[in-house]
Amino acid sequence: MSDMQDPMVARIEANPTYQALKRKRNGFGWLLTILMLVVYYGFIGLIAFDKEFLARPIGGGVTTLGIPIAFGVIVFTIAITGLYVRRANSEYDRLTAQLLEDAAR
Repeated sequence: MSDMQDPMVARIEANPTYQALKRKRNGFGWLLTILMLVVYYGFIGLIAFDKEFLARPIGGGVTTLGIPIAFGVIVFTIAITGLYVRRANSEYDRLTAQLLEDAAR
């Protein structure tokens, strides 16, 4: 890679809006990553260390407590993905458009 940098890239990287966008996006991404790891590895930990808890039947049927908890992990994953997409489509896209407009001047 060359030491020469496109002047547009340099203007974007120097822009405070870019720094704010990068900080917000990375912080939110790490927060969601940590939440997902806690939920997923918490569920795996239950499977490994407390099988009896997950094997408890719900009501009088054959469905165990592990089924709705596993379903909850899946729903949680979909929900945080939707949350990220919603934020990206509103806040991050707006900041990106503002950043490109400022850099084009």
